[in-house]
Amino acid sequence: MLTLIKNGEVFAPDYLGKKDFLIVDRKIGFIEEGIELPEKYVKVIDATGKKIVPGFIDSHVHLIGGGGEGGFRTRTPEIQLTQATTAGITTLVGVLGTDGTTRTMPDLIAKARALEEEGITTYVQTGSYQVPVKTLTGKIEDDIILIDKIIGAGEIAIADHRSSQPTAEELAKIASAARIGGMLAGKAGIVNVHVGDSYDHLKLIEEVVEHTDIPIRQFYPTHINRNHHLFEAGIEYAKKGGWVDFTTSSIPKFLEEGEVKCSVGLKRMLEAGVEIGQITFTSDGQASLPDFDENGELIGLQIGQVSSLFEAVQDAVLSEGIPLEAAIRVITANPAAVLKLSQKGRIEAGRDADLVLLDDSLEIDTVIAMGKVMVENKLPVVKGTFE
Repeated sequence: MLTLIKNGEVFAPDYLGKKDFLIVDRKIGFIEEGIELPEKYVKVIDATGKKIVPGFIDSHVHLIGGGGEGGFRTRTPEIQLTQATTAGITTLVGVLGTDGTTRTMPDLIAKARALEEEGITTYVQTGSYQVPVKTLTGKIEDDIILIDKIIGAGEIAIADHRSSQPTAEELAKIASAARIGGMLAGKAGIVNVHVGDSYDHLKLIEEVVEHTDIPIRQFYPTHINRNHHLFEAGIEYAKKGGWVDFTTSSIPKFLEEGEVKCSVGLKRMLEAGVEIGQITFTSDGQASLPDFDENGELIGLQIGQVSSLFEAVQDAVLSEGIPLEAAIRVITANPAAVLKLSQKGRIEAGRDADLVLLDDSLEIDTVIAMGKVMVENKLPVVKGTFE
């Protein structure tokens, strides 16, 4: 199948000006100043007045749901295809989270495969909050080497009352296994780390980096914007060369209590001298957003939304004045680099045809995943099996 996209303004994420695209099956075949083909041979999309950006990568989503901190009735539902596609997301990376008992790796991989059958790209991390890590095969490195969907380990919880309180030695062994598995399989092999509210911040990771040969970029810490003191620690961590990930799903109460709004945090980190390439946004979609009192008792619960991912980027551009070509990197080129997804995150000939067309208000108009139109004129044209 051939699809021709004409007259769009391209942010690849670097600004390329107006270009035409020819999509050949699942790939970007050509990007030229002007491409002319008989319409009877191609589907033509007129992108006049629209901005074209890479499909979004959300590298921290609870595909089969999360939560459960308030009992079985508080388990959150699994994600559906159009929740992702209408949010411009063409690549999802699944994690388990708090519950590594009733949410399992076979379930997570099965859901990832189902979403890919429905039209988007998926990967998963092996394990959950808990240490020792519950894997699919029994070993982290075996999971990464032998299972195509598994690209790393996590999310391992630290600095949180819900974590297994791992030691630096335990975290180092997890990182070593993931690193070796990644090297042998040609994958990222990163350790996705959930960082909680504790004033321990990122000290456990820093201790591993200081006392072993494991590099700082073997770790991918998330929720860096959850409070001001962790955010400041995150700035210093990034200045040492580490990746930092902001969580876009939130509620007003969290922001009132000190959570750093992603758009504001992005601007602050850039002003502090952190390189844009070290920063990513993820949604924590379908996770519970639990509210605990000072005794660690659950007092409220809401659900993370993948739609928050691009909303945070929009806000960075429209409210904080960050150029689109910079802001869009945190959900495209940057996570692709962290996760070594060589076919994702950029608009180039030969890469996967994952594209999002934005209107003049930066609203999502059209979404193409692996060469197939999933959303057109702001409406889903492909729905999940049970939607």
